[in-house]
Amino acid sequence: MVEPVYMPVLPTRRDAWNAYAQLDFRLRRQVAPLWTLVPHSGPERTRGEPAAPDWDSDQTALDRWLTPRTSQLIEAMDGLPGWVDATHVEGSIHGSAASLWQLMTRSRLRLVTGPERDPRLQRYAADLAFLSGRGMGIRFLVDAPPEEPQATELLNLMDRLRLPPSAVDLILDVGAVSDAAETGKTAMAALDLLGALAPWRTVVLTSGAFPRVHDSPGAESAYVAQRHDQDVYETVRAARPAFPRAVVYGDYSVENAFSANIPHVRAPGPPWGVMRYTAPDGFMIGRVPTRGNERVDRVRATARWITCSDAFRGADYGDGERWLHECAQGEGSKGSGNAETWIKVGHMQHMSFVVNQLTPETEAVS
Repeated sequence: MVEPVYMPVLPTRRDAWNAYAQLDFRLRRQVAPLWTLVPHSGPERTRGEPAAPDWDSDQTALDRWLTPRTSQLIEAMDGLPGWVDATHVEGSIHGSAASLWQLMTRSRLRLVTGPERDPRLQRYAADLAFLSGRGMGIRFLVDAPPEEPQATELLNLMDRLRLPPSAVDLILDVGAVSDAAETGKTAMAALDLLGALAPWRTVVLTSGAFPRVHDSPGAESAYVAQRHDQDVYETVRAARPAFPRAVVYGDYSVENAFSANIPHVRAPGPPWGVMRYTAPDGFMIGRVPTRGNERVDRVRATARWITCSDAFRGADYGDGERWLHECAQGEGSKGSGNAETWIKVGHMQHMSFVVNQLTPETEAVS
C-alpha cells in the first residue's frame, strides 16, 4: 500500500463512493478512504458505544442488503487501497460474513477494529485481516486526552490481534471539532502517548468540522462554517515537527462526524438537502429544498452564491466546480440535481482540493 497523503472518513453511501470513483486516477491514488459501513436499520448509533455479537437480528435481511453494497464499494475502489470499518454490522456475524469476506478477498481494503469493541469481534476482524495478508487498522477514538491506562489497553489489544506493529495502522480519530485549540491539545496528547507507542505502519490523525446542518440555525439559508479539522492538523504538525514519521491528514470530507452512525435512509428522504463547497478556511453551506415549487430557483441561487464567491476556484478546476458552474448558469429543472447529487459534488470538489492543498505540486484535476 503506497503511503496516502489523505484519508477521508466516508460513509458507505452511493454519493460518497461515486464521488471517489469519479476522481481522476492521479488524485485517487493519493487518497485512501476509511469507509464506515452504515447501519442497516434501528436508531442512530452512539460514537464509541461497544457493539457485541447479535445472534437474534434478521441475519438474512442484513446479508441481502449489505452484499450488493459492498460489491459496489469494491467496484468503486477499483483495486486501490483504503480501510473499512464494519463496527455497525460486524456484530451480526452471520449476516455480515459474506460481505466482509468479499471485502477481504476482492479488494485491497484493510479492516479496522478498536479497543472499545467486544474481544470476540476484535478477534473476528483480526482473523479476516490475517487471511487477507494486508494487516489491519486500529481506530482509536480520542474524545479526551488519553492517559496511561489507555496505552496499556492498546498494547493489550495488539497482543490479542497477534499482529506486529509493522502490519498495523493507527488511526487517531478525535471526532467532531468545534474548538480547534482545545482539540489540538487532545490530539497532541494522543500522538505523544499512542503514536509513539510502537513502530506503526501508518499513523493517521483525523477529525471532522463539517456541522450537523439540522442542528444549525438558519434552516434553508447560506452560511460559512470554519474548517476546524484542518486547523487541528496544522496545529499538531507545527507543534510536533520532530515526530518520528509523517502523520497522514484525515477528515470527514463534507459530512459531519456522525453521518456514518445514521442508518440507511429510504426514499423519499427529508424535504431539504445541502449544497456545500470547501474554501481554504471554511465550508460554504447552503440548505435548499428537495421538492416544492421553489426548489429549482433556490438551488440555482445557492449555486450562484458559491460560484460568485472569492473562494470559487473556477469551472475548469474539476468536475465538482464544473457542475456547480453549470447549475448556476442553467435554467429549468434539468441539471439542478438532487440531494444525492449535491453531496456527491461536495465530496468531489473537497477531496480534489484537499489533495492539492497537501501536495501543491499536484496539478488540479478531478
